[in-house]
Amino acid sequence: MMKSSEEILRDTVQRCREKHIIIPTYEQMRNPELVPAGIREKLKNIGLWDLNSLNLFRITWKNEPVIHGGGFGPVNYLELPPALTGVKARIIMLIGKFFPTGSHKVGATFGPLVEKLVTGRFDPTWQKALWPSTGNYCRGGAYDSWLLGCHSIAVLPEEMSQERFDWLHQVGAEVIATPGCESNVKEIYDKVKELKAERGDEIVNLNQFEEIGNSLWHYAVTGPAMAEVYDREHKKNQRCSAIFLTQGSAGTLGCAEYLREKYPAIRVAAGEALQCPTLLYNGYGGHRIEGIGDKHVPWILNMKNMDMVVAIDDEPNIRLMRLFNEKAGKEFMDHELGLDKELLARLDLLGISSIANLMGSIKIAKYYEMNENDIILTVATDSMEMYQSRIRQEKEKHGPLNSRDAAVIYNSDLQNLQIDHMLELNYYDRRRMHNLKYFTWIEQQNKTLDELNAQWYDENYWKKQFAQVKEWDNRIKEFNARTGLLKEYL
Repeated sequence: MMKSSEEILRDTVQRCREKHIIIPTYEQMRNPELVPAGIREKLKNIGLWDLNSLNLFRITWKNEPVIHGGGFGPVNYLELPPALTGVKARIIMLIGKFFPTGSHKVGATFGPLVEKLVTGRFDPTWQKALWPSTGNYCRGGAYDSWLLGCHSIAVLPEEMSQERFDWLHQVGAEVIATPGCESNVKEIYDKVKELKAERGDEIVNLNQFEEIGNSLWHYAVTGPAMAEVYDREHKKNQRCSAIFLTQGSAGTLGCAEYLREKYPAIRVAAGEALQCPTLLYNGYGGHRIEGIGDKHVPWILNMKNMDMVVAIDDEPNIRLMRLFNEKAGKEFMDHELGLDKELLARLDLLGISSIANLMGSIKIAKYYEMNENDIILTVATDSMEMYQSRIRQEKEKHGPLNSRDAAVIYNSDLQNLQIDHMLELNYYDRRRMHNLKYFTWIEQQNKTLDELNAQWYDENYWKKQFAQVKEWDNRIKEFNARTGLLKEYL
């Protein structure tokens, strides 16, 4: 006999009691000063990546940037100066390295799983959380699953970096590699269907491209973090002009819904790889910018909130990775550009997709002829900690970087970034891109045409989606009250 949702919820509460699991609210992740003092004290003796359920409270942009212990502080971010970017506009990047696992994807995976746990729609006593991904999402999902007492399955392309696979095995996830590279999303979906057919209800598919909890976390946590950085950094006459983010699962673009409410004139730009320009040219292909996804339009992407689409060439992207991380590149930027040594030491905070976000921000600044009064916001999803094998591969293929190489890369791939492969969207551009959802989600993934149309025509559709934040916080509080564990820390 199938359990009722209340029976599942009762069993989940008991499991959390046994494993001493307390779930943070979105409000606490946004404002960690609200975390109980007893939990903050315990965290001083816990490593940032440790498999300890109290690290759920470190799913925030405001962790002290240390590997072990540490408390909370201001948002972690980095400003890239004009000497590096070649533009007058201020480009400010939130830093994801100081989340558990080294990526903000622990937040994107928190929402989809927790929302099911606290409503009795996921039974951790026998069901497994399936995380289909091209990289960091399944890492975040496997980590959050462990912290929340759940079993996990990670499905990702076989050509992703070796670091990803090694780490997934370390946290005990069942790992399944699918054919292809970053852009082979359909192959992931095919494997998910196969697993569901084999294992039935044992599998709960938490697909980042359709789970609103992914976007909701960014709306509730990343958007306010960006606004906080802007409020702290902007000077008189400076404006919050734009946000650039590579599309990926479209989860991070959920923060643009918050920023649009706060700064209505902000321009929102979505990026994708030039080698697989799905939005821009209805195109296809493979590319090397790990973490940004392709060949379909995510169900949770609100195309009506997009102002521009920008394609990023993956070859310059990989060359800039080398400039920022190899000795000759750092020496060139030190001697020839006079970059601050502290900044040079921090450029490894930008992983491959983070560099793509920098490139897209520069292209926007050039396209709109922005000046020192314009602030562009973006995100470093992860750092180079997850891509050391990629640097080794490039060295083996092309040899170590030398000073001439560094000068050429700086001048051609940063200073000479062009405004090509960019499209400022009108109403029908947005509608065309929205309509591409049909081929993946209606024909292949069993979504309804009525909801697809509602996403476009119903003015309240997206507002209702993001208005759920308060409801989920109330559910989490009710769940914690049932476990009774919080009183230990108050």
